[in-house]
Amino acid sequence: MSVETCPNCGRPVDEHNRHVRFKLPEPVLEIPKEERPARTWGNDVLMAVRDLGSFVRILIPIKLSGGYTVTYSAWLSVPPDDLRHAWEVWTDNEKYPQLRLRGFLANMLPVWEDDTYTKPLETAVIDPDHTPYAIDSPDDFMHRVLHNEWPHELVLAAIAPYF
Repeated sequence: MSVETCPNCGRPVDEHNRHVRFKLPEPVLEIPKEERPARTWGNDVLMAVRDLGSFVRILIPIKLSGGYTVTYSAWLSVPPDDLRHAWEVWTDNEKYPQLRLRGFLANMLPVWEDDTYTKPLETAVIDPDHTPYAIDSPDDFMHRVLHNEWPHELVLAAIAPYF
């Protein structure tokens, strides 16, 4: 059985459309594991951590050349009122599609760890069956991350340790 390989980078084609899911926001990882349950409210998509902040899960699609996409499922740090609003509309079929959030990326994206962590993001619900998507950023570099097309090897090599 042969594996189809990419003519651009030589990697198997099935490695190109990947999803990388961060379990927790970076600042939460700094809290000792045994303290997290007592300080945390929420679930896998909406979270508040006492004395730390509020977070909403978002999707960050990164375009690769050739029409492929690596999607990061990351956390957005948001004001408490925005978390409350997201919680109120999350299961409302009419209101959820209108959800837009602004905040700061609470994870480090492989390849650009130092250049993406804590950068501002704007998000919107593009598909009502998914968490909000990062659609833009006022930060020039983060804007390019979201809108440019990236070489396969650059991104795929950076996420390889996650698989």
